[in-house]
Amino acid sequence: MDLFDLTGRVAVVTGSTKGLGRAMAEGFARAGASVVVSSRDQGRCDAVAADIAGATGVDVLGMAWHAGDWDGAATFVDRVAERFGRIDVLVNNAGINPAGQTAAAVPLELWRKVFAVNLEGPLRMSQCVAPVMRDGSGGSIIHIGTMAAYATTSTSVAYGASKAALRNLTVTMAREWAPWKIRVNILSPGPFATDMTRGADRAKPGFFEMLAALNPQQRVADATEIVGPALYLASDASSFVTGDDLTVSGGMRK
Repeated sequence: MDLFDLTGRVAVVTGSTKGLGRAMAEGFARAGASVVVSSRDQGRCDAVAADIAGATGVDVLGMAWHAGDWDGAATFVDRVAERFGRIDVLVNNAGINPAGQTAAAVPLELWRKVFAVNLEGPLRMSQCVAPVMRDGSGGSIIHIGTMAAYATTSTSVAYGASKAALRNLTVTMAREWAPWKIRVNILSPGPFATDMTRGADRAKPGFFEMLAALNPQQRVADATEIVGPALYLASDASSFVTGDDLTVSGGMRK
């Protein structure tokens, strides 16, 4: 028996039209899951869903949802459940890390926006998905955190604080929903090469070298390197793992 096989299961990945989200969505599809690709842009969702379906031969649905849209989460989940009849895996990957987050001067509007997307979005989507998992055969919820939740920078205070709160929420959900056969874990990446970090490197040459220096492996990871850890948490391979924080950081210390 292949413990990493997701055949017959349905996985929802938010923020999955690029970067780590897209890598995880395609990785789940290659493991046999039907996948829901989601971001704010319906056209981009459709395009990425078609690409992944063509590459893997599985059923992939593109459906837009903004992670800051509290009221829209229930409609989103209802549509997914109606289409597939079940939801087995939820990855709350959508998040933002805008500039201007110094503790001394972060604007209230920016602070609230970051928390709305990075904390309230995963909370609400999980609230809506959990009953579907409970009434099915259980499931796995994976929040995407960051090593910045342990040691944030002076220019990303809202981002680091929101992800630290998400880590705390993970433990609460795991304990509360264990009787429903729902496992809840958080996956905390270190430095990865994504559109956001590549843009930062172009704007500030040497940025990748600075990121690489933060971990013992002295490098920045490729987006595909998130797939194995995510697949582990999504699959039966981690059947006795819940409330945990799995760091994927090249050896950075928590």
